[in-house]
Amino acid sequence: MTPADHEAPQAAAGAHPAAAGPRGWLAVIDMQRIFGEPDSGWFAPRFGELVEPIARLAKAFGPRVTFTRFVAPAQPAGAWRRYYELWPFALQPPDAPLYDLVPALARTPGPTLDAATFSKWGPELAARVADGSPLVLAGVSTDCCVLSTALAAADAGAHVQVVADACTGVDDASHAKALDIMRLYGPLVEVVTMADVLGP
Repeated sequence: MTPADHEAPQAAAGAHPAAAGPRGWLAVIDMQRIFGEPDSGWFAPRFGELVEPIARLAKAFGPRVTFTRFVAPAQPAGAWRRYYELWPFALQPPDAPLYDLVPALARTPGPTLDAATFSKWGPELAARVADGSPLVLAGVSTDCCVLSTALAAADAGAHVQVVADACTGVDDASHAKALDIMRLYGPLVEVVTMADVLGP
């Protein structure tokens, strides 16, 4: 599946409206029901703890926010075929309820970027930070889609900031290990905190 960017009119590619607030573009990674509901095979146990901090980040960044969604391809190819053999419950169309953003964030203005890959980096996010401003990442999971997005963006020369206390992994140990890996990519990738981004 080719990633598709569903644009909001007020957030055209490359637009950086003048407004007070943190510098850069916020990408909220995969805050979807499939990762947030306890009966899901992909449940992230600390998912619920992220909703309020990410809502604060989204408010601070105003229109400079993209929400991403991991969605299954119509026909898995290559090694993805084996992946979906292991996780058949997830092989559903993009409009399936389990792929919805959680309600508390679905109401937040901003375009939604769908991709059938762990990394959400591509032309859409590249256009957001083409002026050299940071790509700020928050969401799930630290050890998969956040990590994959951060490293792909860093390879492309983007300045990436990962908000450690606005991300979570499959468990606390995996979250911490992923953050340690991303720190190795400094200064291309910075691991920061909510306070670093929003101020005291």
